[in-house]
Amino acid sequence: MSEKYWLVVQYPLKSAQGSKRDYWLKEKVMEYLETVLTQADLGEVDGCDLGSRVADPKEYVMNIFCVVTDEDRSIALIKKVLRESRLDYTRIQIATMPYGIEGSYTLKYASKKGVTEFSL
Repeated sequence: MSEKYWLVVQYPLKSAQGSKRDYWLKEKVMEYLETVLTQADLGEVDGCDLGSRVADPKEYVMNIFCVVTDEDRSIALIKKVLRESRLDYTRIQIATMPYGIEGSYTLKYASKKGVTEFSL
């Protein structure tokens, strides 16, 4: 059995409810990621949530969760697709953690320089 990972693509939001554009972005990102991950046989999109950040309830985020089998290839593919599709690539953070094990996510990519920590 191949190893699996949780992978989350996170976008900052201005409010807990999100805007019409945030919902459009959520649908587009989930659609594109489901297509490319499935076609590359790397995994699938598992779901999404919008709301307050766990570590700081005054900050709001949208998290798109995926289950992937190859962490590095999946991250590279997701970054490429979001950049080429102009789906707010300059605002994302990507983090992963082993699937099936309770733990915390490890930041793998941040679009803003100097960001070193990640929380849902």
